[in-house]
Amino acid sequence: MRVIIVGAGEVGYQIAKFLTYEGVDVVIIDRDGSKLRRISEELDIATIEAEGSDPSAFKEAGADKADLLLAVTNSDETNMIACLIGKAMFNIKRKIARIRNPDYFFNKEILGEANLDIDPAINPELEAAEAVTRLVESPFASEIIEFEQGKIKVIGFKIPQNSPVTGKKLKAIKLLLKKDFIVGIIERDENVIVPSGDDILNEGDIVYIPVRKEEIFETAQNLGVPVSPVKKIMILGGGRIGYYIASKLENKADIKIIEKDAERCKFLSKHLGKSLILHGDGADKQLLIEENINNMDLYIACSNNDELNIMASLLAKKLGVKKVIALVNRTDYVPLAHNLGIQSVLSPRLITASIILRYVRRGEVLSLTAIAENKAEIMEVLVNKNSSLIGVTLKDKAFPKNSILGAIIRDDRIIIPTGEDYIKQGDKLIIFTLKDSIKEIEKLLI
Repeated sequence: MRVIIVGAGEVGYQIAKFLTYEGVDVVIIDRDGSKLRRISEELDIATIEAEGSDPSAFKEAGADKADLLLAVTNSDETNMIACLIGKAMFNIKRKIARIRNPDYFFNKEILGEANLDIDPAINPELEAAEAVTRLVESPFASEIIEFEQGKIKVIGFKIPQNSPVTGKKLKAIKLLLKKDFIVGIIERDENVIVPSGDDILNEGDIVYIPVRKEEIFETAQNLGVPVSPVKKIMILGGGRIGYYIASKLENKADIKIIEKDAERCKFLSKHLGKSLILHGDGADKQLLIEENINNMDLYIACSNNDELNIMASLLAKKLGVKKVIALVNRTDYVPLAHNLGIQSVLSPRLITASIILRYVRRGEVLSLTAIAENKAEIMEVLVNKNSSLIGVTLKDKAFPKNSILGAIIRDDRIIIPTGEDYIKQGDKLIIFTLKDSIKEIEKLLI
């Protein structure tokens, strides 16, 4: 497979890193030579210093032989022109673009097959807002990934102090809960583990488990994770992400948005019906105290400044807010923020990279999310008629080392599998895997 990436920023870099790890032929185009030098020093891929809308750069990149074009610059217009060139001049089969401007993103005619033929267009701010919304609905979690229209969710959360499962083997926890139960991933310090029944859960472990929608809160309570609804939310930053979050949640919770820019405050006041808009600095200690930060169930830091989001989240936590969520674009800040004690840290750029990655996987990958600082993936795949998994029972070790089947979606049923379960054609599978097992997983699917 040959992939052309237009844009060598953080998203382009992360995608290139993913692809080169798996041996995909990648060429990256960007006008910024310093970004290209960074990539060349770290990754073994071809780079071209040129505008992302330059047809000669596409020709040099071998676009006539490309299977996929990823346009992920910071300019919507450049991304759209790149896709137009890819379609009109080089007939590239699939074109994916990062589109931020809602006037473009929601215009299906422009982006549709008859015109630019961008499939899919990805809006990082909207995707980040969706991720935050899922966390608000299950506030005990640090991360939530939905599958099958939300009928099954993978919940990532930290094992709290005094949890009844601390120090117990996973097979003993299953007996304790008296129900089907699988831990797909354990994130412990710098290590990421696909566990077996003999592995033990420790306080502070971040675990990812598949759970049926209707059993989420029951499961959390059984594992000793505090569960309380979110009724009061304070948001730092009224940009696109803050606006999207408020518009999704203002009918479910009391929301205060703190925004520095007076003109943006006017926009928010005009377009949001119930949210309280405050003109000020969301990291101002006195302002937070005056606005009763200690009574807030949730503080969301989603300004355009990563450092501000981290520091403001720490301040809000110190002032007594129950939970904080920080959005950071720089991927190297994600583990730093976690280590500082911020429970939920989301990166719009990593979310975008995860969405794109599903389109380069072999087999019928329906969705994909990279987790644990990109050391592991959760994949939803469709079992087609050629898969060697058909008819195999799980006790026969159908899956390679460092991977585990978390759930089977069969018709309208959600099956949390045991060793006696088997796989049928047409099943959808939720698979947890470390990076080193992905190629083996792909071989089983095709």
